[in-house]
Amino acid sequence: MGRALSHIHGSPVFHVPYTPIPTRQFPSQLPCRLFKVTMSSNQSYWTTINADIETHLKQAIPVREPLSVFEPMNHLTFSAPRSTAPALCVAACELVGGHRDHALPAASALQLMYAASFAHEHLPLTQSSRPKSEIQHLYGPNIELLTGDAMIPFGLELLAVSDDPTQKNSDRVLRVMVEITRAIGSQGMVHGQYYEVEPYESSNIRQNERVSEKYEGTLHGCAAACGAILAGGSEVEIEKMRRYGLYIGKIQGMIRRDERNSKDLKELVEETRKLATNELRGFNEAKVEAISKLF
Repeated sequence: MGRALSHIHGSPVFHVPYTPIPTRQFPSQLPCRLFKVTMSSNQSYWTTINADIETHLKQAIPVREPLSVFEPMNHLTFSAPRSTAPALCVAACELVGGHRDHALPAASALQLMYAASFAHEHLPLTQSSRPKSEIQHLYGPNIELLTGDAMIPFGLELLAVSDDPTQKNSDRVLRVMVEITRAIGSQGMVHGQYYEVEPYESSNIRQNERVSEKYEGTLHGCAAACGAILAGGSEVEIEKMRRYGLYIGKIQGMIRRDERNSKDLKELVEETRKLATNELRGFNEAKVEAISKLF
C-alpha cells in the first residue's frame, strides 16, 4: 500500500530511508538545561522552546515503515501552522519551576492535536467547496482525514511513554492526558469549530469572543495548565496558568477573526490582556518577563 501511495495527483512523493526510533530517554537521564532569560537576539527564549519541540516531534515521527502511515503523518504535522500553545506549555512548566524536558512530550502532543484539527478543517475537497488552506495537499481527502484521526491517539501515546517510573510522575501524566482530551473534544476546540461553521458575522465582537474563547482560548488554557501540572505546581498555580492561557488564546483568536481591527476589538483585547497580566503576579519576575514576550 505504501508503494501505491508513491504517486499522488501525478506527482511523486519521495521516500526517505528508514530511520529507527531513537532509544527512549526519561527526563532524569537528559542533560539539565538552566533557565536563562538573557539570550542573543538570534536565539530568543521562544525560539529555543520551539526548536526543542520540533526536535522532539522529528524524533517521534520519522518517515519510516509503514510509509502509507508515516509519510502523510509527517507531512501533516510539519506543514500545519505552528500554534503558540505548545510553547506556552513549556514556558508555563518553567515558570512554575519545572524542567523543560518534562513538558516536551505534552507540548508535542498539543501540536499533533492542533495539526490534526487543522487537517480536518482543510481537507482537499472539490475545487468549488474547498476551504481556504495554507498547506500543500499531497494526499487525497480520505488519507488526510484518516491520518488526522490517527494523530490524536499518537499524541496520547507520546504522553504515555513519557511516564518515568524514577520520577513518580504517573499521576501528573494521567491528569495531563485528561486535560488535553477534554480541551480538544466537545467541551473545547470541537465546540469552537461548531460555533465557527454556524453562520455568524466576524464583525460581531461577542460572537467573535465566544468562538475564540472555545477554540484558541481552551487550547492555550489547557497548554498552560498542563505545563504547571507537569512542573508539580499547586492547584492555585495551575489555575492561574489556565486562566492566563485562556486569556492569551482568546486575544489571538479575536485578532485573527476580526480583520477590521475595530475600536471595540482593541478595547476588548486590552481589557483581556490586563486580566492575563494579573494572573502572572506572584511568579518569578525574570521568568514572567520572558513568558510575556510571546504575547
